[in-house]
Parts: sequence; C-alpha cells; structure tokens
Amino acid sequence: MAVVALLRHGITKWNLEGRIQGSQDEPLSDAGKAKLCGLLLPQPYATWPAFVSPLRRARETAALLGIAAKVEPRLREMAWGAYEGRLLPELRAEASAFAENEARALDFRPPDGESPREVQQRALLFLADIAKASENAVAVTHKGVIRALLAAAHGWPMLGKAPVKLQWDCLQVFALRPDGTPLPGTYNIPLVRP
Repeated sequence: MAVVALLRHGITKWNLEGRIQGSQDEPLSDAGKAKLCGLLLPQPYATWPAFVSPLRRARETAALLGIAAKVEPRLREMAWGAYEGRLLPELRAEASAFAENEARALDFRPPDGESPREVQQRALLFLADIAKASENAVAVTHKGVIRALLAAAHGWPMLGKAPVKLQWDCLQVFALRPDGTPLPGTYNIPLVRP
C-alpha cells in the first residue's frame, strides 16, 4: 500500500495578513523563510520521491527544505477567483450570500473560482497515480488541497469542525487504497533539525 506525506508551504505575507491567496503566486515572507531554514523532512520521508505545487510559495518551501521535487499542477491551491486578496471576515460581514455559499461545504464556489470538491477530484487523480506506481511520495502543497484530501479520507463533508486538528507546519501522512483514495492517517509529524 502506497503512502503519501503532504506538507503545506511556509508562511507568506498574505498568510500573516489573513488574506485569501488561492491561485495568486505569492512568495514566502522573510519570517516564513526564516522558520524553514535549517529544517528537513524526517526519515523515511526525506528519501521518498517528491512533488510540488507549481506556485512559488510551495516551490520555495521545497527548496529551503532541500527537497528536489517535480512540479505537479494537480497540487496547486484552490482558485478563489474574485475572493483572492480579500479577508474572510470581511466577506462574511458583507453579504448573507457568502454564508449561504459557504454552507454548501464541498460545493462552495467563489465567483470565477473552483470548489473544494473540484480540488479534491484533481488531487485524487494525483494520488491515484502514486498508488498505481506503488511508490511512496512526499508532496509540498497547500492548505486547501490537504483539507480536501482529509475530507476524502474521513468522509467529512467540510461542514463543522474538521475530524482532526492539523498543524500546518507538519507532515500529514495518508496510506492510499489501490485506487488512490486516502485512508485516515498519521498527522502532525514535525520537521526536524539535522
């Protein structure tokens, strides 16, 4: 059974400001870079083939951790369309239509964006390829992708509290069924110092 270890990218300026990034190609902040300096993937994950989202913040994270990763477009963050650059509390305060859309959970769709279900479907295609190759892998990706796969693993409709509280600077590890469907995994595995 193949296993995939997912890591969210480091912190950006927009993360610190609470802005929705989505498909915007924001770089890591100086603080985000500093937090990653000197850290490595723990064993055995450091020896596994690696993949990375094409977005700069993920590629910079992989590089700072010394991960030689192949760019994988299916690992990119959810496109938030018209909401990119905005603050979530502002959007919630502006209109009840946002709350109604949010209540659609996996089918929430920002104007000109994509839904978590669509993110989940493309990420599951990536996992299916990993499972088919029967080779463990590491992937540097985004919060939206990891949450969508957590939902798939636990049958969580993305309403209410998540089934697990994830620490976003740690590895989230899922075993994969032969078709690539993730199973509930081992979460919050910290990065290490040599």
